[in-house]
Amino acid sequence: MESTTRHTCLKLEIPTSLDPIFVKATWFLTHFDLSITDGLHAWICNASEEDVKERAAQWDLPVSEYIDLSESHLGFEHPGSVYAFDDAGDDHKRLSWTFEKEGTKLVWRWKCIPLLDSKKTTAGILDFLMDANIRLSEEVVNKTRSFERLKVEAEKCLSQSERFSNEKMEFESAIYAKFLGVLNSKKAKLRELRDRLSKRETAGKLLQEEEDSTDKTESFDDESDKEKIEGKPPKNLASTSKDDPASRGRGRRITRK
Repeated sequence: MESTTRHTCLKLEIPTSLDPIFVKATWFLTHFDLSITDGLHAWICNASEEDVKERAAQWDLPVSEYIDLSESHLGFEHPGSVYAFDDAGDDHKRLSWTFEKEGTKLVWRWKCIPLLDSKKTTAGILDFLMDANIRLSEEVVNKTRSFERLKVEAEKCLSQSERFSNEKMEFESAIYAKFLGVLNSKKAKLRELRDRLSKRETAGKLLQEEEDSTDKTESFDDESDKEKIEGKPPKNLASTSKDDPASRGRGRRITRK
């Protein structure tokens, strides 16, 4: 039960009162207690489990939701809510607050009874506020220290980031320079190989042209010789007959006696 107990303290500016009031609340699972003071007088409201259950049933709410809604409006002031602390006769007071639920404006009221020994309740509320202020101050100090540590770490990280960025740029520049040198060297070698290949191709073409020209010349000479042989005039048949002994014998004239 103690692990589910919560404490809140709310300062309220009441329109109908010159002085603010302080509402200290202790919240349990099924009920809650209120202690209220204006600095001079004090009141209490002990909402029992039966009272809370009855109020929750009137609004068709589970007890847990009723407790949560009450804590939400009495633990922190809601700008849209209207708070009041009105007289209820016999020095009693009625604490009320408004809120909207599903478009409907609701008003919850709880009657508070006066205390004869208001100093004790007022002192208890002041002690709670002092303790809360001390805790908040310590939390602020711790948060400030944590912030300073984070700030120092952030500055270190920023410095390292800048150093890494500069080193990265220097490294990239050096790598690019080396790469550019290698690339230019490769390009020069490729141009040299291309020139060599081009020269070889040119020389090969010239050699091929010379061979083709030689073949054409030889072919032309062969054709000329052939034409000369075929076009040679025939020998004189008479001369041939004179030279041939057989021809001379056949051509001798015989004289009859």
